[in-house]
Amino acid sequence: MKKHNFLAVILLGITLIGCNGIKKDENSLFTIDDAAFPAHFTSKEAVSIAILNPNLKKIDSIVYFVNDKKVGNTKSAEKFKFELKDQKLGYQYLKATIYFGGDSSDATKRIEIVSNVEPKALNYKIINTYPHDTAAFTEGLEFHDGTLYESTGQKGDSYFRALDYKTGKVIKQITLPSEYFGEGITFINGKLFQLTWQEKTGFIYDAKTLKLEKTFEFDKEIEGWGMTNDGKYIYQSDGTEKIWKMDPTTQKMIDYINVYSGTSKIKAINELELINGKLYANIFLKDAIAVVDPATGAVEGILNMSGLRKLVNVKTDDVLNGIAYNPATKTIFVTGKNWNKMFEITVTE
Repeated sequence: MKKHNFLAVILLGITLIGCNGIKKDENSLFTIDDAAFPAHFTSKEAVSIAILNPNLKKIDSIVYFVNDKKVGNTKSAEKFKFELKDQKLGYQYLKATIYFGGDSSDATKRIEIVSNVEPKALNYKIINTYPHDTAAFTEGLEFHDGTLYESTGQKGDSYFRALDYKTGKVIKQITLPSEYFGEGITFINGKLFQLTWQEKTGFIYDAKTLKLEKTFEFDKEIEGWGMTNDGKYIYQSDGTEKIWKMDPTTQKMIDYINVYSGTSKIKAINELELINGKLYANIFLKDAIAVVDPATGAVEGILNMSGLRKLVNVKTDDVLNGIAYNPATKTIFVTGKNWNKMFEITVTE
């Protein structure tokens, strides 16, 4: 077993995708020949597409698409080779539109692109330990202007608050209406964004006054989990392997990545924090943090945090959740749902 497969097991019960992950083509005239396709592709490879023509139709030309975006064309039935370097990790849909005798027909296949990056095992060192409210069902953690903010979940007990992290004292707290289950938060462009879990609703507050300015609806049929930002865009998890990219001005999802560790799709992405250009992601129900390339979705490092459980008074379902980077100290703060402690750590390979 390769190292990245072993490390992936730390993240979650991995679903390994096999059997090519390719759906059968129901087209009766033409099919894409997948006989030579590997079980998975990587972004460093190319796919060579040939068309099977059992009825021996005279083919005039073929136009090729990936996820409905045109990528090339050929005359007659020539093979088409397509580089995968600019494609997302995850499932990709190939389509060939075959033109023959004044008519046309489509042939389709699905392929899966996986990561060729071998994640590194990362180590952490505890710098300080601070008190954490055991009643806090932590969903988000973020520093803003030197103050630590925490958001929590549970209907009827969801809020976000500013904290003195050294003492745990609450500086200011904003409570959500009881019908909402609070999730992640992030500060961007003078605003505080907050998600809700299954209510498909987000809130925007003034970052200084914490006064509610706007309520918005998700523009995708997804759940709200974790949030972070790069100063221009918000990154948002939805409890699957996807991390969405949101325009904070319009609150519209403009792109997404799929998170993979080697050939393994990493689901249940939870709380997020962007640190030195990489996404640090809690994995729900796992005492692990994945370090993810925000451009590709490839897991580059895995931080096994299981040792922290020995230092806190927690139950099995009190999961690790909450990652905040303090730019003033260049350290990372981590905690969990209903944990009695919060840890300030540094991370090394």
